Amino acid sequence: MPVFPEEPEISESLPGPGVPSPRESDAQALNAPATGGATTAVPPAAGVAPAAVPGPRPAPPRPAPPRPTAARADRPGPSPRPNPIPKPSPPRPAPRPAQVEVRHVPAAEAEALDRADETVDQLLESGRDPGAVLVLTAGAAHPWQQHELSFGEERYWAQLAEGGDVFYADAGLTRPVRRPVVVLVVNGGPADRAAAVYAKALQHAEALLVVCGGADPAAAGLPLGATGTPAPRRLPA
Repeated sequence: MPVFPEEPEISESLPGPGVPSPRESDAQALNAPATGGATTAVPPAAGVAPAAVPGPRPAPPRPAPPRPTAARADRPGPSPRPNPIPKPSPPRPAPRPAQVEVRHVPAAEAEALDRADETVDQLLESGRDPGAVLVLTAGAAHPWQQHELSFGEERYWAQLAEGGDVFYADAGLTRPVRRPVVVLVVNGGPADRAAAVYAKALQHAEALLVVCGGADPAAAGLPLGATGTPAPRRLPA
């Protein structure tokens, strides 16, 4: 075999004449392995900050309500409405006089007290309250009146104010007392006194007046119409 002469070994570290020496960066690029065509990321230059990702845009602030101007502040508000003038109410009609029923129990003068006691018993049995009955005598005082006066006049008049029981008094009673039922006992006295005690008894009665004894008030011509009362009715003897 022919023997070729050995070529002189050329050192790679020594560049030839006229060839510039390679830079360190070029040497690193030459020595870096290939990665299938992927590009190598280049780090950013020193001193340059990365761009910040923008967040949501803030909403614009709401404008403050406008303040009243001097002209609006000085403007007076609505004046209060005046109170309506009340209309005068129509006058109320005057109350009509109470219609008092008048009844007559015929009896002699000596029997008038007995007829009066029977009348009181009938009134209580029919449901009348004892405090609603007033008994007036034109002559001698009723025995019950004499009995109550024995305890003193103060106790006697206190029973009238309490109004819890039948009250017995003289027909000339001057105290302003009124009860639903009045029983007038004509058991004596002057003849001209009958009309006076009848008129007084009628003023004390609110609903019913029973006249025991004496003359019939209607027959005697007593003023029944003065108080708007009907003609008296007779009770059975």
